[in-house]
Amino acid sequence: MTPPRPNTTAAHCGSCLVEARGELSSAVIEALRSNRSPAYGIGTVQEANPWGEDLQLALYLLYELHYRGFEGVPDAREWDPDLLRLREAMEARVMHVLNTELSDAPRTVEEAFAPLLVEPLDLTGSLSRHLETEGELWQLREYAALRSLYHLKEADPHAWVIPRLTGRAKAAMVAIEYDEFGAGHADRIHARLFADLMVDLGLDPAYGHYLDQAPASLLATVNLMSLFGLHRARRAALVGHFACVEVTSSPGSRRLAKAMHRCGAGKAAEHFYAEHVEADAVHEQVVRHEVIGGLLADEPALEADIAFGCAATVLLEDRLADRIGAAWARGHSALRTPLSGAREGAGSDRGREAQAQS
Repeated sequence: MTPPRPNTTAAHCGSCLVEARGELSSAVIEALRSNRSPAYGIGTVQEANPWGEDLQLALYLLYELHYRGFEGVPDAREWDPDLLRLREAMEARVMHVLNTELSDAPRTVEEAFAPLLVEPLDLTGSLSRHLETEGELWQLREYAALRSLYHLKEADPHAWVIPRLTGRAKAAMVAIEYDEFGAGHADRIHARLFADLMVDLGLDPAYGHYLDQAPASLLATVNLMSLFGLHRARRAALVGHFACVEVTSSPGSRRLAKAMHRCGAGKAAEHFYAEHVEADAVHEQVVRHEVIGGLLADEPALEADIAFGCAATVLLEDRLADRIGAAWARGHSALRTPLSGAREGAGSDRGREAQAQS
């Protein structure tokens, strides 16, 4: 009889707070630990680098209060007015810079998505292509550790858009999310499948475990979803983000599934991406024709916001890919601190045991 795989979905009430990276994140962490208002200097937000480690970590921590929170932090802090004021200021800073950087971005859905619907012949700079053809196991482990900050709550940020949609758009969005959340089966929830992938790679599947090692460029990609998701006014941008992810997911997932197989990562590691090849190919059609189509039928004035959500997603994902690719090209870790055993030819003992049991 085959022993069961390790339980990767044990109850977990929240993550642990991490070390600060500057004045803003220090103010947030101290406020959460002390149950007091955040203390920060006048003008600190306006002077902060919007894509820097300090602001992005501070924003991530405040957003996390709306997900699973943090150990020892009262749930009531989610709606603390002083924390919300600080969050609002940081969001305004990020949105101002995003609007500036995307001032020449497409304003129609057709223009925004047309380049994404055809896979480019030249995949130079593509992380999934690099991992498929020449990536090493330590790079796959780093990639998974980074992506875990989203994939362990996969589809959660997008669920916020459901009550803000009607008719065709709502029905189609619910259908896609139903698949993302396992179609009624807990062991098929995509976040659970990613946790299984992490075990195969010898990584810790605990929610938020790699937050301290994630650079600002990764935090920004997750924060973007939360920023769009928590504001009804940005519902169309969230739809644009979701559509961008679904449109680009299937080809990249196919390459990553091959990378996992080539490196002997394990069955669960292969399965996560193989699952996304087929599922996201279907989701792409539904989100473009029904979610976007339905939303525009109801609210045609939101088209530019959908295009903006797509363009912002591409911008931040490209920035992350450039950072990871540049680090790997130099033979360096893409994380703030390297994983333990990251360059070994196999995962940790925990990962090996999981592979043997699967």
